[in-house]
Amino acid sequence: MKLILLGPPGAGKGTQAKMLVECFSVPQISTGDILRAAVKDGSPMGVKAKSFMDSGALVPDEVVVGIVEERLVKSDCENGFILDGFPRTLPQADALTKTLAVLGKDIDSVISLEVDIEALVVRLAGRRTCSACGSGFHLQYEPPLKSGICDSCGGELIQREDDCEDTIRNRMSVYDEQTLPLVEYYRKAGTLSCVDGMLPIDEVGKAVRTLLGGSV
Repeated sequence: MKLILLGPPGAGKGTQAKMLVECFSVPQISTGDILRAAVKDGSPMGVKAKSFMDSGALVPDEVVVGIVEERLVKSDCENGFILDGFPRTLPQADALTKTLAVLGKDIDSVISLEVDIEALVVRLAGRRTCSACGSGFHLQYEPPLKSGICDSCGGELIQREDDCEDTIRNRMSVYDEQTLPLVEYYRKAGTLSCVDGMLPIDEVGKAVRTLLGGSV
């Protein structure tokens, strides 16, 4: 199974990917994770990526694609993989298609987690994390017993910078501009399926596994 998960930040791609890893025994490939691993390992593309990262510049598409390619040729990807957070743009999608063709592979399925953006903003902006033990809470869905205080250890609850509403809306805007066009790209390719990402996590997982032919 060779799968791409699409969806805006906070849609649950990472959570679903981890569940699918257990179900299908194929690796989850997160761009951020493999980028950091390539830099740490000193792979050819990792060395190139580090030069951009050290200067504070964005890592260009050709380097990101090269790092993904380095990851896809590893033995644990022989029976498939789950791409989480890649591709992010149409040029990356085109490059991935060409890379897979060279490797004699192609994408079997693309699943887009469809979400209500305003509801997603509430979901993300309401998250709070304990500064001491890392426990997670939500002001609306899972509030602490005492405002601003962790139930587990009494530490201070904080809002991560990425969860501030202005930051979230900016990330959504970037997604709409750069990544949302991939939905139509893969629809035209005949590989796209959509799942309601606003359902409870387990129900989303069941719908995804049903589409992929796995046990529910």
